[in-house]
Amino acid sequence: MTETREVPHICLRGVTKRYGSAAPVLENIDLTVSKGEFVSIIGPSGCGKSTILKLVSGLTPVSSGTLLVDGMTPANAREIVSFIFQDPTLLPWRTVAKNVALALELDHSPRDARSERVTALLELVGLSHVAKSYPRQLSGGMKMRASIARALASKPRILLMDEPFAALDEMSRDRLNEELLRLKEELKWTVLFVTHSVAEAVYLSDRIIVLAPHPGRVAHEIVVDLPSPRDAAMRSSPGMDECIANVSRALRGVHNL
Repeated sequence: MTETREVPHICLRGVTKRYGSAAPVLENIDLTVSKGEFVSIIGPSGCGKSTILKLVSGLTPVSSGTLLVDGMTPANAREIVSFIFQDPTLLPWRTVAKNVALALELDHSPRDARSERVTALLELVGLSHVAKSYPRQLSGGMKMRASIARALASKPRILLMDEPFAALDEMSRDRLNEELLRLKEELKWTVLFVTHSVAEAVYLSDRIIVLAPHPGRVAHEIVVDLPSPRDAAMRSSPGMDECIANVSRALRGVHNL
């Protein structure tokens, strides 16, 4: 019997990205992400972490190589992908509920269905009590929750997250990390996540990709062998400390290249 292999949710093969005649930002990137996997990308500033997310989302094309998202080109896979940026980019003149509803409005969803979806999403991220508030009235963590709810409105199967919690204080960041894992378990996303924080990458991820710079390339692929579900107590566990140390050594190595 021939074994059938699942198509990776995200697959980059020999991907290079350059802008004009400049040196490549990324060179010969091989990376696969399976359905339901949480993969973080870390590396020095300027090594192309965010560029990988832009390629997967279809915001910019590859220069060479092959990139498939659920077996499709990024342009054809946009309906199943949502991109969450570091800046929540909420529209200041719209309430939280109306910010979350924006994508549904643009899709011309029926008003009743739209209202039900927004109500469910705000409940999911714990923002029902501020549905009628404006972004200026929210804390940084609440703004990011609203941004996540907005990204979920289109029912994505793949989330691309570019340092979404970098501007938050440590306690808010930890709390949202835990919330993100809860939502992922409930909604079964595939996540490609960029961060500068080794501890955050270890806590969240199934695997961590370490990029080397000039040009960006995969230097290390590290499996995070920690049990799930993960809770606050895991942050102080010996297993997490050991994994953080391993990833930190790999990161120091690429900084010295």
